[in-house]
Amino acid sequence: MEERHHLVQINTLLPSSSCSSSTKGPKSKASLDVLHKHGPCSQLNNNGKANSIPTHSDILNHDKKRINYIHSKLLSSSNNNDNKMKEIELDSSSANLPAKSGSLIGSGNYYVVVGLGTPKKDLSLIFDTDCTQLSSATGNDPGCASLTKACVYGIQYGDQSFSVGYFSRERLSVTSTDAVDEFLFGCGQDNQGLFGGSAGLLGLGRHPISFVQQTSAKYYKRFSYCLPSTSSAVGHLTFGATGNKYVKYTPFSTVSRSGSFYGLEIAGISVGGTKLPISSSLFTSGGAIIDSGTVITRLPPTVYASLRDYFRKGMARYPNASAISILDTCYDLSGTKIVSVPKVNFFLAGGNTVEIAAPGILYVVSLKQVCLAFAPNGDDSDITIFGNVQQRTLEVVYDVGAGKIGFGYNGCK
Repeated sequence: MEERHHLVQINTLLPSSSCSSSTKGPKSKASLDVLHKHGPCSQLNNNGKANSIPTHSDILNHDKKRINYIHSKLLSSSNNNDNKMKEIELDSSSANLPAKSGSLIGSGNYYVVVGLGTPKKDLSLIFDTDCTQLSSATGNDPGCASLTKACVYGIQYGDQSFSVGYFSRERLSVTSTDAVDEFLFGCGQDNQGLFGGSAGLLGLGRHPISFVQQTSAKYYKRFSYCLPSTSSAVGHLTFGATGNKYVKYTPFSTVSRSGSFYGLEIAGISVGGTKLPISSSLFTSGGAIIDSGTVITRLPPTVYASLRDYFRKGMARYPNASAISILDTCYDLSGTKIVSVPKVNFFLAGGNTVEIAAPGILYVVSLKQVCLAFAPNGDDSDITIFGNVQQRTLEVVYDVGAGKIGFGYNGCK
């Protein structure tokens, strides 16, 4: 039973009403606390800018919009694969960036705090592995070319949200002892409908002005993070080499339709110790990516149906509960203290196995509504997206320079 199932005290899946800050990242001078923007550790709910905490239906429905955005972005890239995405030209008099829907900018759940300027001003930034360029707009005259002074930008999105701010160079303080000089950044000063109360985004993608690329000489294009088990706990985001010798690596897959994503090569999935009777071609036909901003992992419908059926068999002893939004398999666990949850493993290229922790298998609305935290795509040809719920408590290591990604366990401890 223990080998095929997680035995979980049900109350450990619920966030506390107070912040639990005992979790610590690796001993590194370049390690930041990762906070859930809607949890009790967050300052974003009390700074006068953020809206009230959204309901679970709001979060899941917004996640559905993000998935639609990613799919449309991939489709757009596929339709225009003969035309490479324009890079920001630093010797240009302006910086032209595409205007996406503003409501999806900074839609991730997790943020970090960094310092900008001398003396530094602390800024809360949503970190996003899918963010490859500034999320807003155009540099005006006077002199984005030299960037010796702040360059004002302004943009309005199709949904009437907007951002106005600066594009410039400045000293970025990662921690109190670690800093990056001459860092190129865009900082929104007035963000209507954007970022969920944060100052902006910390882009960890592949674009030349992403944090990863700008700090390549210092951190060698390596970063890792652990997302906490609940919204009341603290994780970490660390730059540079990881000291975790138990991390196992697999090569990034080539997601040919867009260079902005980090690709995974998934070979199969098991539930409760049984490998799903599905073809690996269901993953390779659409491809797969890992995304820190997507909440719920999306699977090809055929794969999801098989995973759901095996999961339901393993949870047959528990009473059913109503579905919510994109989650169709839910249980009433209010009458139990310890729940036996079928383990879910992902098999990756190179023979590596990622065992999803219990907080990554269940999405807890309340004890009366605990749901399987996976959802289907619209079609088997849509790309698989490995979301942030499934990444909880794992140490996820991106070695971009070496072209590989690693996964370790108990990454937040």
